[in-house]
Amino acid sequence: MPEPSPLGPEEAAKRLAAVRQRIELAASKAGRDPNSVTLLAVSKTFPAEAVKVFGQAGQKAFGESYIQEAREKIPLLGPGYEWHYIGHLQTNKAKYAAGLFSVLHSLDNLELAAELDKRLERLERTLSVYVQVNVSGEDTKSGLTPADLPPFLDSLANFKRLVPLGLMTMPPYDPDPEVSRPHFAALRQLRDRAAPHLPSLSMGMSDDFEVAIDEGATAVRVGTALFGRR
Repeated sequence: MPEPSPLGPEEAAKRLAAVRQRIELAASKAGRDPNSVTLLAVSKTFPAEAVKVFGQAGQKAFGESYIQEAREKIPLLGPGYEWHYIGHLQTNKAKYAAGLFSVLHSLDNLELAAELDKRLERLERTLSVYVQVNVSGEDTKSGLTPADLPPFLDSLANFKRLVPLGLMTMPPYDPDPEVSRPHFAALRQLRDRAAPHLPSLSMGMSDDFEVAIDEGATAVRVGTALFGRR
């Protein structure tokens, strides 16, 4: 596990308030209710102590990307937290994810869906899922092609323990947040066209979440602006 974070309660509360204010301003500018946007604090690589100070400041939803790290960290924090898995999930790790997380942001293949459904059935749990779509077409990015989304959603209906929430995408990194806008807009348009019954859009990170909110994001994944650089 990483070394304990030097971040104290006062600084954590200050950073959280600043990010929430950015969300509120972006939503208001877009003519949206700020409460329609969920802040997901990306805590991957940071220790339980760092999560705890943000929890004490009022943040409850946290995102992890590494199963082994999550298996060590989550039990240390106890109840009262909402855990989201935001990384690429290998099928052989589904048995752990099914018991640890309440939301998965990166579902993109039926083999994984089937394994999760089987594990969730044994645990008598459900798992909310975002379907990851590679709208940028990058070879290095996971996710379905836009053309593959409709048949995938049809097949997803066969898995009773998976509860589809919406779509997720990750645009190519660029320091200019406006470069991400076409990718966010493309996901929203795809949702409107192919999955209007799935209202949620998970998109936007520390550098570009205001643009994502402007384009319809309902969940933003923010790490650096809260925890600092990894």
